[in-house]
Amino acid sequence: MDKAGYGLIETIRVREERIPFLDRHLARLGCSLGELGLPKPSQDIPALVRPFAATGDAVLRVEVRDGRASVTVRELPSLAPPVVITASEPHQPYPHKTTERDCFTDAGKEAEVAEADDALLLTTEGWVAEGTVWTVFWWDGDALRTPALELGILRGIGRARVFEIVQRVVQGRYPAQELAGKSLFLTNAVRGIVPIASLDGATVPADPRTAELAQRFWPTM
Repeated sequence: MDKAGYGLIETIRVREERIPFLDRHLARLGCSLGELGLPKPSQDIPALVRPFAATGDAVLRVEVRDGRASVTVRELPSLAPPVVITASEPHQPYPHKTTERDCFTDAGKEAEVAEADDALLLTTEGWVAEGTVWTVFWWDGDALRTPALELGILRGIGRARVFEIVQRVVQGRYPAQELAGKSLFLTNAVRGIVPIASLDGATVPADPRTAELAQRFWPTM
């Protein structure tokens, strides 16, 4: 991999003048820098980020590239349940949140053409992987299921939070057919937990457990 110009991203939620998962974002960033052999930023990232808490509700994009960190701010995206399609663009392994996101960009363009809000990607073998910026979960009886990290999906902050608040989450390799008729939701550290409205034109059934998890997602302190 050519490391020149190659960078890492952390997309961080500011919520009610707090940054709920800042420590987790910093830990993941540090881990990825070490595993990828990228230079650490010269700036103090916590000191760079914390003043943005005063924005109230917003999204921060922290990018670390060539040993320098930058922060940009944007508005919170829609939290309405999205209309999702399954992308034809195959998922490429994405164990680190890097700036090399071509498969997700292409899948997002597919969704736009299909007049959908977002896209779910499958691996080249046909296993359910992840969305363009989120992890997918679904209810299966008493169990909550999600794709396994070994598929090369991102170690999402939202994903890890769900594992903390749900007693039983089953990870695995699942074909797309596994999702038919299931109650699906997405999660990331910006949106929290959001139910999916429809997948490939089929309405996704609601489950009251998703709303209950959404209430518990954000730390109170």
